[in-house]
Amino acid sequence: MPGDPLAPLLDLADVAPAFDQARAAVDAAMRNRALRRSGGPVAAEVALRTSVASAALDTHGFDLEGVRAGVVTDPVVHGALRATAALDGLTATWGRAPRQVLAKLHTLAARDVVPAADLGRPVDPQAVPRLDALAALITGGTAVPVLLQAAVVHAELLAVKAFSGPNGVVARAAGRLVLIAGGLDPRGLLAMDVGHRSREPEYVGSANAYATGTPDGVRSWLRHYAAAVERAAEELTEICETAADRG
Repeated sequence: MPGDPLAPLLDLADVAPAFDQARAAVDAAMRNRALRRSGGPVAAEVALRTSVASAALDTHGFDLEGVRAGVVTDPVVHGALRATAALDGLTATWGRAPRQVLAKLHTLAARDVVPAADLGRPVDPQAVPRLDALAALITGGTAVPVLLQAAVVHAELLAVKAFSGPNGVVARAAGRLVLIAGGLDPRGLLAMDVGHRSREPEYVGSANAYATGTPDGVRSWLRHYAAAVERAAEELTEICETAADRG
């Protein structure tokens, strides 16, 4: 679209090829035969793994098998699980009322973590204009590829630190929602936060670099995001292979 504010990001050095490679990895993983007969169990396993990874990135790391067994009672872990479970039901609302969806995600993620009066509300009034600008992008202000849109939504929410408590869980859930609502990952099969956790120092460093607003900082984040997408695609393939072996 004319004047698309995100289009120049694709001109940053090495970004477009990195995203093309990441998209190819996603397409290959989505063709796995196991998804034809075990799509439901695979999606459930991805949801578990990506939720546990997201909580860990907010310093609430717990053993995957402990969470699977139901013995972990940590509220951030359970908030991440709730946010992930809600994504499919929020796709229709996302494209027309993203601020409403973000409030819902925070309510789900931060329940039992922050005071009830703070749920769904930006913690800093100065964050509101930036959230409004982000909402304008989501509701039709850009036509760049979905992967790039997701990367920007994720990074913007990390940078603005709009919500109290597990703001990172909200940011990562919103990024995944972009992929689902945008049709790249309609069944929520990409364990994106496993990809980020596998490169955690880079994730933290590049997110902080993005927050500076410099071209190099933004490029650093986008390069990280593309690499995390590839790792998420690998995780999906590994889960599919396990499902095929059991089937």
